[in-house]
Amino acid sequence: MTDGQWEVFSYQGIEAASVLYFLAMLAYFVELAGLRTLASDEEVEDRRTAMAGRLGILLTSFAVAVHFVALVARGLAADPNRVPWGNMYEFTIAGTFVVALAFLVVTRVWGTDWLGPLVTTFVVAALMAAFLGLDDAVLPLPDALNSYWLVIHVVSAVISTGAFTIGALLSGLYLVKSRSTKQTGYLARLPELPKLDRLSYRMHAFGFPVWTFAVLITGPIWAHQAWGAYWNWDPKEVWAFITWVVYAAYLHARATAGWRGRNAAYLAMVGVATLWFNFIGINFFSSSSQHSYAESSGAEHSVVHHRAGSAVVDVLAPVEATQEVRVVVRGDQPAL
Repeated sequence: MTDGQWEVFSYQGIEAASVLYFLAMLAYFVELAGLRTLASDEEVEDRRTAMAGRLGILLTSFAVAVHFVALVARGLAADPNRVPWGNMYEFTIAGTFVVALAFLVVTRVWGTDWLGPLVTTFVVAALMAAFLGLDDAVLPLPDALNSYWLVIHVVSAVISTGAFTIGALLSGLYLVKSRSTKQTGYLARLPELPKLDRLSYRMHAFGFPVWTFAVLITGPIWAHQAWGAYWNWDPKEVWAFITWVVYAAYLHARATAGWRGRNAAYLAMVGVATLWFNFIGINFFSSSSQHSYAESSGAEHSVVHHRAGSAVVDVLAPVEATQEVRVVVRGDQPAL
């Protein structure tokens, strides 16, 4: 297959995965509708409700498999082949993949299938945002990204991001359930508050050492290799360290001050806010970041992006630094 065909295949894979995630989300909501009148201790006797829950897990599993294939295809679409995180679109599809995969893993281990509606809604929204607002051409990596230290750094950062996101969803459910007085429905059938608090803590306890490895070890090593200094006061470096401090405070407060429940959940929500702002927001609000390679590469090339049915062709040509051209051809029109 040519690079263009791999790129088409990757786009189609992300679209197919998005559809599967959306169908899984609908299945979870059908299950929720069937549970709205059931108390926490009542068994699910309606076959349609039980089948909808199982179908949600099955569709999510298929979606994760297709999502992985699309990620691999994205890397194979580049010349030379590379890891699929050269811009914000690729970072986002990689991050959402890890979140969905983490959900399946913790569901297998701890039976947290009740997280399905939240996880699939989050993944569908993030993929829509990536496809509609962050899409960019497949280009070779800048010199700063051609390092195996970057691979180690990003893999560990994305894994911890998935763990922290699942932990934040658990903390959010804790906060909502702690204020709810309903005796039936979704919130009533969630685990008891101490269990939600404990599961959230376990996810954060797993993610923090991995984040430490990414931020304080592999990140500085890669920065020294790429820019000649271990610390450059880059906005992403600063916000990554702020995130590390927040999660360190979360774990320290639980271990020494006995923080449990609501206070710990609030701190976890602050942590995930700093995490996702660092992951995405810095690229939109900062013009001085050395991580600006994650933005559009239109400053160096014009991108004429033809989507005609199943064909995608990228034509690169030098233009002015502020100029970017994007042409979308509908499937019912002849390709240029």
